[in-house]
Amino acid sequence: MTNQRPEADQAADHSAAATLPTQYAPAEVEGKLYERWVAAGYFRADEKSEKPPYTIVIPPPNVTGSLHLGHAFQHTLMDALTRRKRMQGYEALWLPGMDHAGIATQNKVEQQLAEEGLSRHDVGREAFVDRVWQWKEEYGGRILGQMRRLGDGVDWSRERFTMDEGLSKAVQTIFKKLFDDGLIYRAERIINWCPRCHTAISDIEVEHEESAGELVSIRYGDGDDSIVVATTRAETMLGDTAVAVHPDDERYAHLVGRTIPLPLTNRRIPVVADQHVDPEFGTGAVKVTPAHDPNDFEIGQRHDLPSLTVMDEDARITVHGPFLGLDRHEAREAVVGALREQGRIVAEKRPYMHAVGHCSRCKTTVEPRLSMQWWVKVGPLAQAAGDAVRDERVRIHPKEMAGRYFAWVDNMHDWCISRQLWWGHRIPVWYGPDGEVVCVGPDEQPPSGAGWTQDPDVLDTWFSSALWPFSTLGWPERTADLEKFYPTDVLLTGHDIIFFWVARMMMFGLYAMDGVAPFHTIALTGLVRDEHGKKMSKSNPNSVDPLDWMDAYGSDAVRFTLARGANPGADVPIGEDWVQASRNFANKVWNATRFALMNGATVTGPLPELEDLSAADRWILSRLNATVAEVDALYDDYQFAKLSDALYHFAWDEVFDWYVELSKTTLAKGGAPADASRRVLGEVLDVTLRLLHPVVPFVTDTLWTTLTGRESVVTAEWPTDRGFRDPSAEAEIATLQQVVTEVRRFRADQGLKPGQKVPARLELAGTPLVAHEDAIRSLLRLQPAGDGFTATASLPVAGATVSLDLSGAIDVAAERKRLLKDLATAEKELAQTTAKLGNDGFMAKAPEQVVVKIRTRQATAEADIARITAQLAALPQA
Repeated sequence: MTNQRPEADQAADHSAAATLPTQYAPAEVEGKLYERWVAAGYFRADEKSEKPPYTIVIPPPNVTGSLHLGHAFQHTLMDALTRRKRMQGYEALWLPGMDHAGIATQNKVEQQLAEEGLSRHDVGREAFVDRVWQWKEEYGGRILGQMRRLGDGVDWSRERFTMDEGLSKAVQTIFKKLFDDGLIYRAERIINWCPRCHTAISDIEVEHEESAGELVSIRYGDGDDSIVVATTRAETMLGDTAVAVHPDDERYAHLVGRTIPLPLTNRRIPVVADQHVDPEFGTGAVKVTPAHDPNDFEIGQRHDLPSLTVMDEDARITVHGPFLGLDRHEAREAVVGALREQGRIVAEKRPYMHAVGHCSRCKTTVEPRLSMQWWVKVGPLAQAAGDAVRDERVRIHPKEMAGRYFAWVDNMHDWCISRQLWWGHRIPVWYGPDGEVVCVGPDEQPPSGAGWTQDPDVLDTWFSSALWPFSTLGWPERTADLEKFYPTDVLLTGHDIIFFWVARMMMFGLYAMDGVAPFHTIALTGLVRDEHGKKMSKSNPNSVDPLDWMDAYGSDAVRFTLARGANPGADVPIGEDWVQASRNFANKVWNATRFALMNGATVTGPLPELEDLSAADRWILSRLNATVAEVDALYDDYQFAKLSDALYHFAWDEVFDWYVELSKTTLAKGGAPADASRRVLGEVLDVTLRLLHPVVPFVTDTLWTTLTGRESVVTAEWPTDRGFRDPSAEAEIATLQQVVTEVRRFRADQGLKPGQKVPARLELAGTPLVAHEDAIRSLLRLQPAGDGFTATASLPVAGATVSLDLSGAIDVAAERKRLLKDLATAEKELAQTTAKLGNDGFMAKAPEQVVVKIRTRQATAEADIARITAQLAALPQA
C-alpha cells in the first residue's frame, strides 16, 4: 500500500478513550501542557545541529504592551510556520524579545513620579533611568506571559531586549560605522515636536485626525502692493520670512523680488517665486514660515531665507511683546484679534475641518519645529533596500504590496534618529571644549577632561529595532547563532509598518551584513477588525481582549479563528460568533477521536493492502493525501485562510461527517473489514491531527499522544503526500453522498425529524451503491420495506431509486396546506417582480442596482415555485 508510514508506531492503548473526558476543557489542558513543552525543550534551537535552519524573529512588542488581537493574529501565523518547519525536520528558531519603547516607557515612569509630586528633572537623569529599569523588572514584559497563554513556541532561552548589553553594543557599533562612513550627520531640520513629551517623534508616532479649526485669510501690504494669504495657524505668521507665489502667476509678477510689510511686526519680507506653490489653490499665494512648516523649510532653503523660531519647547510664543509667553492656541486667538482690529482679516471660515497631527502617546497636537537633530543619510541604504527586492533576493508577499514598498524606499527622506528623552540608547558622541565632535565605538574610551560632554539625546526606538534580525543573534560578534540562523527566513508583519520598520531592517541588514538581506521573504498581513470591518481600538466599544476569548473558548479556538481570516495582505474581520464556531470545531475533533479510540482505532503497523480496503477506506485515504498536498502548497504560499479552510472542511465534512459515519456500519459487522477500517481510521486521525497541530496545538497534542501513545505531536513528523489517489473510489463515494444528500433534503422538506425512521425500498442494482445499502440505510434512518409497504414517494438519484412510505410519518393534509400557502406567496412574488420588469417606464428610470435586486427576487420566486411544486407532487395521495 503506497500510503504506508515508514516509522513503527508504538501500539496505542485502545482503552485510552477512557482517559479522555467526555468534553474538552481547554482551561484544564493548555497551561500545564505548554509548560511541559517548554520543560522538554521542544522549542529550543541548536546552533550546532546539522539540520537545515528555519528562522523567524518575533516583531518585538513594546515592553509596556499587552497582548491584543493584532499580536495574537500575527503570533498565531508565525507559530504555525515554525511548528510545521520543526515537524518537517528543520532546526527551527523562533526568537522572542521586547522593545524598550522609548517614549511609551518613559511616560509610564514619569506618570509614577507625578503621583509622588516629582518630575524626572527633580530626580536627575541617572536616578530616572534606574527607576525605568526598576519599572521594567516589575511591570514590563506582561505580554511575554500572555504569549505563553497563546501557545507561542518560541525559544525562551534566546529572549532578547533592545536595551540589553549585547544589543546595546550592536547599536553603538553600527552608529560608529555609519558615522565614519558619512551616513550619520547632525543638522537643523524641521521635525515633529511633541510639546508634552518634549521630544522629536517619528512619523509613525503622529496620528492625523480630522479637527475643527479655523481658516483665516490675511492681507499683507496695501493697495497694489498687497497680497492675501490663508492659514489655519495664524500665530506662526510672527515667524514668516517671505510670501511665495508661482513663477508663472501673472497676478503677482510685479511683486516678485520686492518686499512687503509683515503685519503686527516691524519687519519687511520678500515675495519669492517658487514652483511648489499651486496657483489654483486659494489666492495662489502662501506665507512662508521656515522654522515651523516642513514645506516652508524647503522653500526657505531654496531661496536662502532666514528661519525664525517663534515658539519654545512648550509651544509658547517667544517673540513680539503683546504675544510673548502665550500658549500657541491662546496666541492664535490673540493674533487674529489684533489683525482684525487693523482690518487685515479678509475672510474667516469656522469650523474648518482639516487633518491635525497628534502625538500617539499623549494626544497633544504635534508642532512642526526647526531643531538640531541627528540624521541618517538614507540615499545609498534605501537604494540597496529597493534593489534587493527588485532582483528577487527578497520576495514580498503578496506581490501586490511591493508597490507600496518601492514607493517608500525610492522616495525616502533622511531619517531623524535623535530623541530628547532619557530612556533609550544614548547617542555615542562627545563634544569638546573647542568644538570637537568625537563618535565613540563600543570598545573605545570616550574622551575625558574639562569641557567634554556627551550628547544628551537618545536614539529613536526604530534605530535599535532595525538591527533586530541580526543583533539578536549576536552581531557584531560572528557567533554560532549568527552563522547558523542568519539570514532569517520570513518576516511576518502588518503592512502598516512597511515604511517604519521593514524598510529600515532591510537598509541596516544589507549594510551591516555585507549585502545579505535580513530575510528571504516579507509576508505582509492586514489588520484585525471587528466583524463589521471596523477598526478596533481601546477607545472603541468594539475592542476585544483576546485573553477573555481564550478564557471562554480556549486558545485553539482563538488561533483557528484568526488563521481562517488570514488572507495575504487583507484585513481580518473577527467576531465572537466565529470564535464559538472554532470552539465547536475543536470539540468535534475531540469527539471524533474519542469515538475512534472507543472503537479500537489503531496506528500500529502498515495499512492493509488495497484489495483488503473498502471503497470508503480507499476514498478517505485518497482525500487525505490530496489534502496533505493542498495544505503544503498553501503553507508555502502563506495562504493561511485557505489552508485552515481546507483542513476544516476535510476534517469536519469528510472525516467526521462521512468517513466516521460510514465506518460505524463496517465496525458493527466486525471481521477483517472492521479491522481494516480501524487501521484506516487511526491513520486518518493521526495525519489529520498532525496537519492541524501548527494552528491548533493544544487539543491536537492531547489527542495525538492519546491516540498514538507517543511523546508529543510537537516533535512528530510532518505528513507527506504518499502519492496515493483513487479516482474510482472518490467517484463511488461521491455518488453515495449525492444519494444521501438528496434524500436528506427531501426528508427535511417533508418535515421529517433527522432521527425519524421511515420504511424504504432501495433499488441499487446496476450502480456502484450495491455494496453500500447498509450504510445508506443507517445514514438516512431507513427501515426495511416490510409487509404492507406502500411507496408514497420515489426519488430517482444517480441511477438509483429510493422509495419511501411516508403514510405514517407526516400529517399529509397539514403539510399540503402549508406548502400551498408557501406556493401562493411565491406565485404572488413572481407576479409582482415580473410586472415591474415588464414596465417600460419603470425600467427606464430605475437605477441598475434596483433592477438587479428585482431580477434576483424573480429568480428566487421561480426556484421556490419549482421546489414547492415538486414537494407537493411527492406527497402521498389522500
